[in-house]
Amino acid sequence: MATRTTPPVLGARALNRATLDRQLLLRRAPRATLSVLAAVEHVVGLQAQNVKPPYFALAARLAAFDPAELSGLMASRQVARLVTMRSTIHTHTADDCLTLRPLMQSGGPERELRAFRAGLAGVDLDRLRRTTRELVEEEPRTMRQLRDALLLQWPEADPFSLSVAARCVLPLVQVTPRGLWGGSGQVALTTAEHWFGRGPMAAATADAAVLRYLAAFGPASVKDMQTWSGLTRMREVFARLRPQLAVFQDDRGGELFDLPDAPRPDEDTPAPPRFLPEYDNLLLSHADRRRVVARDEHRALTWRGNQSYPTLLVDGFLAGIWRLTDEGERTALTVQPFGELTPAQRDEVAAEGELTLTAMSANTSYDIRFETFLD
Repeated sequence: MATRTTPPVLGARALNRATLDRQLLLRRAPRATLSVLAAVEHVVGLQAQNVKPPYFALAARLAAFDPAELSGLMASRQVARLVTMRSTIHTHTADDCLTLRPLMQSGGPERELRAFRAGLAGVDLDRLRRTTRELVEEEPRTMRQLRDALLLQWPEADPFSLSVAARCVLPLVQVTPRGLWGGSGQVALTTAEHWFGRGPMAAATADAAVLRYLAAFGPASVKDMQTWSGLTRMREVFARLRPQLAVFQDDRGGELFDLPDAPRPDEDTPAPPRFLPEYDNLLLSHADRRRVVARDEHRALTWRGNQSYPTLLVDGFLAGIWRLTDEGERTALTVQPFGELTPAQRDEVAAEGELTLTAMSANTSYDIRFETFLD
């Protein structure tokens, strides 16, 4: 009778270093080996509820990052912003816009649509889909323009529910100039197929999505992957993939999966400070967030209502929040650690702040300030 071996245990620091490595946060990726487009693909999209976060996310992950590079990819329609995982807006490559969204439909858009069905009495969703496609492919429409046009067809429907439904039933991308670095513009929408000039593509498979998730966020549990994607019933997918995966345990006995050859650095590997934007997926993509949030009370400190603050990592873990303020010809970076930093840590944070400001601020003069955190 074969004996069953106990999987190796990975503690919070080991998981922290592995995830930071996958997320390009343990060391910045050299540009000679990873392009901006490849980085967006590797991390399976960048949170983009606001315009600037994808740019700051890449500045923390890529050496010598220039915001104009991502902006150029958006202008040339190689990447775009649309709703995918968890019904939130992400910046994705064109291929992922066309293939991930169909897979993630049940993991967010369909669930969001169900929440608004009360305001859609009498609305045939197939007709809504056809009508919306005709409208936004005729010309990109703002949400208000789309809502007003749809109300002509369904005057008894709730206006807001109609506009939400239109975004849920079709993969609608935000067209430029929205999302360009230094640009501006209202959110205007068209279909992904129309924007990229390509026909529909086959949806990504759940198996492929699990493997990509582990490459970018692993080692991870089934619940972790479900938290990231919004999908349910993923246990059977992991079971199907199990023979080709490495299996571990966390320090509470939970089962973790990983790609066998993926990097899992020593837990004592140095992790430099990093300035992450609001809503960064590093902090949102695991059910068990102890690998990044060492203290439970810190988690609530990064939010005000449903708005996230930009966050600071020190030694790989959540350690504070920060903000940028333009003051004429100078830019101020204000750092609010949750606790006392050692002199060495303070110097490292200031040095990382200089790198961030050099890449992301148009001003050549700046101040880096440390303030006591006040909840």
